Amino acid sequence: MKFMKLGSRPDTFYSIEAVRSVSSDVSSDLIIQVKGSRYMLHKFPLLSKCLRLQRICSESPETLQRQIIQLPDFPGGVEAFELCAKFCYGITITLSACNIVEVRCAAEYLQMTDDVEKGNLVYKVEVFFNSCILHGWKDAIVTLQSTKAFPLWSEDLGITSRCIESIASKVSTHPSKVSLMHSHSRRVRDDISCNGAESQRHGPTTKGWWAEDIAELSIDLYWRTMIAIKSSGKIPSNLIGEALQVYASRWLPNISVKVKANKEAAAAASSSDSDSANEVNSKHRLLLESIVSLLPSEKGAASCSFLLKLLKVANILNASSSSKMELARRIALQLEEARVSDLLIPCLSHSTDTLYDVDMIQTILEQFMSQGQSPPMSPPRSKLGIERRRRSRSAEIVDIELQEARRSSSASHSSKLKVAKIVDGYLQEIARDINLPLSKFIAIAETIPSFSRPDHDDLYRAIDIYLKAHPDLNKIERKKLCRILDCKRLSVEACMHAAQNEKLPLRVVVQVLFFEQARAAATGIKVSELPGNIKALLASHDIDPSKPSGPLSTTTTTSNIPADDQWSMSCIKSPKSRISTLQTKAARDDDLDENGMNPDGMGRPSMFKSFCALPTRPKRMFRKLLSINRSGSERN
Repeated sequence: MKFMKLGSRPDTFYSIEAVRSVSSDVSSDLIIQVKGSRYMLHKFPLLSKCLRLQRICSESPETLQRQIIQLPDFPGGVEAFELCAKFCYGITITLSACNIVEVRCAAEYLQMTDDVEKGNLVYKVEVFFNSCILHGWKDAIVTLQSTKAFPLWSEDLGITSRCIESIASKVSTHPSKVSLMHSHSRRVRDDISCNGAESQRHGPTTKGWWAEDIAELSIDLYWRTMIAIKSSGKIPSNLIGEALQVYASRWLPNISVKVKANKEAAAAASSSDSDSANEVNSKHRLLLESIVSLLPSEKGAASCSFLLKLLKVANILNASSSSKMELARRIALQLEEARVSDLLIPCLSHSTDTLYDVDMIQTILEQFMSQGQSPPMSPPRSKLGIERRRRSRSAEIVDIELQEARRSSSASHSSKLKVAKIVDGYLQEIARDINLPLSKFIAIAETIPSFSRPDHDDLYRAIDIYLKAHPDLNKIERKKLCRILDCKRLSVEACMHAAQNEKLPLRVVVQVLFFEQARAAATGIKVSELPGNIKALLASHDIDPSKPSGPLSTTTTTSNIPADDQWSMSCIKSPKSRISTLQTKAARDDDLDENGMNPDGMGRPSMFKSFCALPTRPKRMFRKLLSINRSGSERN
């Protein structure tokens, strides 16, 4: 830290009974009262340099006793006045970044300018400020922070604005060219005089070297400094985001974990404690909203994890809705970077007893899904029939091309895949909340489009957790919950678990068993080669694993099933009775390959669409099973 010494005489100020005096052969003729303290001084050295004291003394009537002057609104208080008084007596004083603001304000108040005496205190302080303080990194920051005690004086004298401009200009400068790094000066206490040489220093060379140093500023000064830094246009947005994260961690320490488990505890607190807590919350709320306003507009300037932590704090502090929505919009832009733990935002609303703010996550997901163009509901015409295709093309190829069309039409397809995994993990966490309504759970799950979930294993786990945490769900609610699950997209392990899950509706268990057998038949695996536990599960539902025709018939499994639990897929009730119908469907599929439309001008029947939507080769599987059925009937 740089300093400057003024004067050459030794300090002769002393105290007697709370009165400060100066050693002199001449008796004092002036009493000055500054904020409760009394000084017995002399008119000559003070009036020769202080124009304000001259005017006060000239306006007061002369008396034989000591003249009394009261300065109740003196800036800087007793310390600043005593430094000015010592300067008038020629006593040595030391100026540094720690006291230069108060001395400058006091000198301005006493009007110690060159109009009274050449080389007066105002001139000397300004020279030191411009030539030394503003040229040093640490000195500029310390001086700017000290202006907090004298905001109006510092603004009028231009101290605040000059410090901010100095700091902003140094931020865009290479650290090797900046004198006395703030963080380095904490480790090495090197003091340099104005005309001295630079000390040896080993300042950091990273691009964001300045972030930790300016984090010491109060929020109003920090906000103005960051505005000046951003206005220069020389600092990348990601460094701005990192600096804001450093500042937030400095001034919002662990505030997100200070959530009361019982929402009624706040009402039980005393009024004084409540007022104190409200004052602290107001300061933190202002700080948070200021940080949000400083976030760069570019995507990725701040990490998604940091934005979600800010949103948690905003929820706890009851920040403005505009700040919350701004954070939600920014989070949606980079939601694929989020972690499940970051999405668990505590809910502090008195209108609901849920543990987490599911509505805010729903808002983020909706904004995420509305970013890019939504994938088309059906493939383009060029994909279906403008060009002549082979008559033997299977329904699987149609499905694959549909997925490719969707991927090409959405620039954020890969992001949606990542977000789907995150959402499924989030569903598993919130499913444990016994107060979570079924409608909100389903709403979160359905926000993600179907094509973003290649498999439903994680979704099934979330459903299973929700069923265990809510054992009092009735049959209709369990069916509604399981409608979001696609059994065709479950792995073998998930199918094995689902088939034994007593909490699932019976129709879902039948679907799982059917699709597992259908998948085995489509991949060329004989049913008899299935694992023993799968065969046991099939046998428990009266399905003979030795007969491959079993998967496509539900006559044996649905005879004892209540009407409400029977599977609704009419295309698999009876293979023998549906042979002619499915053959007609196959012929119509060939016509569709040629013309792109059905002969009657309508699209493909919805029943056949559902059959062709199986993630296997339906025609080949059906022909294989058909031949097996015929051979079985000939044996009989």
